[in-house]
Amino acid sequence: MKTAPTTIDNLTDVLTRIIEFTERRREVLTRNLFDYKTSGFRPKDLPVSEFAECMTEAVSEHLRSQRLLLCDRENVSFGEAGVFEVLPAIDPEAETLLNTNTKQYLQMQINKLSENLMNNRIAVELLKQKQQKNAC
Repeated sequence: MKTAPTTIDNLTDVLTRIIEFTERRREVLTRNLFDYKTSGFRPKDLPVSEFAECMTEAVSEHLRSQRLLLCDRENVSFGEAGVFEVLPAIDPEAETLLNTNTKQYLQMQINKLSENLMNNRIAVELLKQKQQKNAC
């Protein structure tokens, strides 16, 4: 497992990465709703499980050693100076639904967007609370 060259000492960075991930995912899922009638379209999603593993390991490392170590995965990578990349991938389950039941496909995308929005709002709120606490 490759590790990012920079070790981070601030949980703010984890929350910031979660916010960034959910914003990027919103864009991908929104494209799935707007472009599904386009010829040759294949629905995509971001690797949620991979990203969650990265964040879980980072927080676990922080609890063990009071530092954050962000580790790369196949489709998620962390670079120097806060650079963060995540690659969208074809969503086979969504693709099957798109080809067999458009109504269920659309509902699936709406459900994913709702879950993603909730995750974004939680991370934003936690970041606000952390910043307010640090300002006191």
